[in-house]
Amino acid sequence: MQCFSFIKTVTIIFNMVIFLCGAALLAVGIWVSVDGPSFVKIFGPLSSTAVQFVNVGYFLIAAGAVLFVLGFLGCYGALSENKCALMMFFFILLIIFIAEVAAAVVALVYSTMAEEFLSTLAVSTIKKDYGSKKDFTQVWNSTMEGLKCCGFNNYTDFEGSPYFREHGAFPPLCCINSTISCDTQMAEQNSIQGCFKQLVHNVRANAVIVGGVAAGIGALELAAMIVSLYLYCNLK
Repeated sequence: MQCFSFIKTVTIIFNMVIFLCGAALLAVGIWVSVDGPSFVKIFGPLSSTAVQFVNVGYFLIAAGAVLFVLGFLGCYGALSENKCALMMFFFILLIIFIAEVAAAVVALVYSTMAEEFLSTLAVSTIKKDYGSKKDFTQVWNSTMEGLKCCGFNNYTDFEGSPYFREHGAFPPLCCINSTISCDTQMAEQNSIQGCFKQLVHNVRANAVIVGGVAAGIGALELAAMIVSLYLYCNLK
């Protein structure tokens, strides 16, 4: 009985934290979606393109709503000892867990196809907008400066872009310590790696941390499912 009470208390606290986190994400997501101009003013000019690119507001709303519902069901189910709420909590968490595993498998199996798709999309956008759209250009410049890279694949991604047509050269970031125009010869000599490969390299370099976080999330989900089943089976 003491074990049951302890697990029940821990479950309530854990789900209360999830509930509050979900509510916070939901509030921020709604704010970003409804009051975009204020968000842009606070986070600067780069946020405009970033928000449009990943639809961060809608993502936060979706993630917040899921956490909000999960936290409520788990907390209510444990507090009121409601079997229906606990079972709903278990099945929603199970669906999320299966979806995460499926997404990981698909990402591994179709990684090459996804890379080709992203490359085609990114390169076509660079050739169309780099040098003509200020926010888009600033985002790419910040990315290249931060990752010490050039383009998505390499410097050739900028051929035919508005910037290349105007200056007849590649961005200075494609040439190391370039004080003059970054032409094709200099870009070839410097041979700076593309941003996608550099990003993949950074992820692999931190694979232990990334894997640890993923494993920790999976373990928490499994633990939550086991605890909810334990409470369900021990309720009268």
